[in-house]
Amino acid sequence: MSDENKSAEATEAVVDQPTPEQQQGPELTVQDLNAIKQIIDVASQRGAFKPNEMMTVGQTYNKLEAFLNAVASQQKGAPQGE
Repeated sequence: MSDENKSAEATEAVVDQPTPEQQQGPELTVQDLNAIKQIIDVASQRGAFKPNEMMTVGQTYNKLEAFLNAVASQQKGAPQGE
């Protein structure tokens, strides 16, 4: 068997096996989003962003905060069993 055939077979064997990422999928929780919000707070307080970046950072922060507030209000309104 030539080296090319062996390499192709080895590649096919690796591709057919699911990786842990494929099995579980990406996960982003509300706690993760709260952590991101806190990271933005700390980074902006420490001057990590240039002045021309602050508008984009601020808009993103405001969207994130609005989303987290909406999720919090939905969780308060939902019964505990769900």
